[in-house]
Amino acid sequence: MLYRVRLSERASRDLQGIHSFIAADVSEAASTWFNELADAIYSLERFPGRGVATPENKKLRHLLFGKKPDTYRIIYATDKRAHVVNVIHIRHAARAKRFVK
Repeated sequence: MLYRVRLSERASRDLQGIHSFIAADVSEAASTWFNELADAIYSLERFPGRGVATPENKKLRHLLFGKKPDTYRIIYATDKRAHVVNVIHIRHAARAKRFVK
């Protein structure tokens, strides 16, 4: 069964910020990379359990996307009863880890 992927407001802002930062609207390579990031996020509809537990909160999972030094963490929670993946935050993996709500 497919899961529905929902982006929190924060995750939506994160995606918009990443899009602007990499200038995806003016660079074909950046646009391709951004679309691959979006594809990775929405692939959670088929494979919600593929990420590992986050060190900050064992109830959350994260999926890593990209290659060093440009790796991003997609932090999400899975609601198995409702078949929903809630994407909470998308951030550069080099950022300091802290508790994620």
